[in-house]
Amino acid sequence: MRLTRRETLSVAAGSALVPGASWAMPRPAHRLVHPRPSVEAAALYAYLWSIYGHRTLTGQQESGTTPAGPTAELDYLQQVTGRLPAILGLDYITPADQANVNERATAWHRSGGIVTLCWHWGAPDIGTGYENSKKDFDVPAALTPGTLQNRLMMDQMAHVADLLAVLRDRRVPVLWRPFHEFSGDWFWWGKHGPNAFKRLWVLMHDFYTQQRQLNNLIWVCGWAGQNVDPAYFPGFDRVDVAGADFYAADHGNQARMFAEVKAIVGDALPICMHENGPVPDPATLRRGAEWLWFMTWHTKWIRDPDQNTADQLRRFYGSSRYITKDELPKAWHHPAA
Repeated sequence: MRLTRRETLSVAAGSALVPGASWAMPRPAHRLVHPRPSVEAAALYAYLWSIYGHRTLTGQQESGTTPAGPTAELDYLQQVTGRLPAILGLDYITPADQANVNERATAWHRSGGIVTLCWHWGAPDIGTGYENSKKDFDVPAALTPGTLQNRLMMDQMAHVADLLAVLRDRRVPVLWRPFHEFSGDWFWWGKHGPNAFKRLWVLMHDFYTQQRQLNNLIWVCGWAGQNVDPAYFPGFDRVDVAGADFYAADHGNQARMFAEVKAIVGDALPICMHENGPVPDPATLRRGAEWLWFMTWHTKWIRDPDQNTADQLRRFYGSSRYITKDELPKAWHHPAA
């Protein structure tokens, strides 16, 4: 979808008013940033808060269009653990698969699961795909109304808004995780420092919330664990869940990373491990490492014994700390929506 001239000017002009390092004070406890969230998003967020600090949701990223196919990870977990993760991660990375991503997300929601979505957004003036997401893009120009970079960026942002609107209309709440690992320097959205990133976040948030009325989104702000820098925090008025990720070499609880995020958001926001390799040992998730969820990456990260053995997965998925799909309540689900 192309933005109208009015939309383009309104969104771009609004982004220019964002203070570079301004944090709003925490909003009233346990409320989503959207002023009028969908019933389903509000119910899911209330559930997240109800378990935070006590239990942890299991999560798994699907492999999408890789040769293994999108169900390979779920099939493997079902085979070795007898269970499925509570959260399924999907990615709008491949344009030809985006409609199918929405179908898989809808099916997962209607079957009782929780959906999280990210977007490996290829540099808007280069092309799509993972490798292109790591190429540089002139973010300052993209934040300037009237430039080619701004037009390309806003057109693509609007296209993904259209995709998310399909899920909204199907009453699917989404843990929306844009610009992930923004405090690293490997993706284009992290290459230009914290102020440029925050303007990107605010631009997308306000466009999606105010103009596109995507009230099914729960906004997940995910640092790269190598650099949990408070300068990147967009503000309590535009974030629902905070998080960080790091592909550790063991099954430890990554308490240091948890503490670094908590030093920024305190008790105002729940904290998740938005990606991981080895699944954290649930026996170590005590005070100081109370991750709301983990989400293991796809292909080798779940299947390679150097990352997770079948026995470890079986034991961890069967622990009382971890919540699997069969244990989720049905409060925000609409099987025939």
